[in-house]
Amino acid sequence: MTGEIIFNKVTKSYKITKAKYGLLRDAIVESFTRKLKRVVVPDNRAVALNRVSFRIKRGESVGIIGRNGAGKTTILKLISKITYPEKGEISTQGRIGAFIELGAGLHHELTGRENIFLYGAILGMNKKEIDEKFNDIVNFAEIHKFLDTPIKKYSSGMYSRLGFSVCAFCNPDILLVDEVLAVGDVNFQKKCIAKMHDFKKEGRTILFVSHDMEAVRSISERVVYLEKGRIVRSGNPREVIDYYLSRAKETPQNEL
Repeated sequence: MTGEIIFNKVTKSYKITKAKYGLLRDAIVESFTRKLKRVVVPDNRAVALNRVSFRIKRGESVGIIGRNGAGKTTILKLISKITYPEKGEISTQGRIGAFIELGAGLHHELTGRENIFLYGAILGMNKKEIDEKFNDIVNFAEIHKFLDTPIKKYSSGMYSRLGFSVCAFCNPDILLVDEVLAVGDVNFQKKCIAKMHDFKKEGRTILFVSHDMEAVRSISERVVYLEKGRIVRSGNPREVIDYYLSRAKETPQNEL
């Protein structure tokens, strides 16, 4: 069914490294030394999701909440195929508009105009579709004055406006939105929330990750609360949010 999302016992973990970059020769020497000394190397991996299962129906608006590191953004990345699960199955139907990481899908050296076509193509739009939606995207993003300026000169708020606007007008069956909306100004955030309400009325599926509990209450028909890569509670937005807030007060960050 178009707009449906199914997670079936999905597990995803990430390797913990001490440094982002290293020399190949150093890695080879280290590996050889370990073999000679028969050193047992611990499995330095952080589990982001642990056998997570859920189903989101077509047209359903679902909020995902939880502390930092709970696995919220990982779910969006798995759905949009930015990354892939180690175990389990994920099924999605329809075009996905994913606004997850600030600047993702945008090229710093290209202008705002060029990036609309680039990001639109990444999201599955053809040139005719982009041409038809171009003015709507520009008007919504409010970047008329900077349309032909390389986006490396944009502020984080302008990045946010441009990225969300392209996603919003790519006619997605499934819209994925992460906390990155927080970098936009208050008026633009209100526009985004209003646009997401329009999507709800049109019967599109929305998956919304945020620490803004009022925004989550406003948009979501159901809320999923994640804790250490597992679903703790799912259901009525007010009940789940109240439970999460009570847990957050009682439990220190490092114990959740």
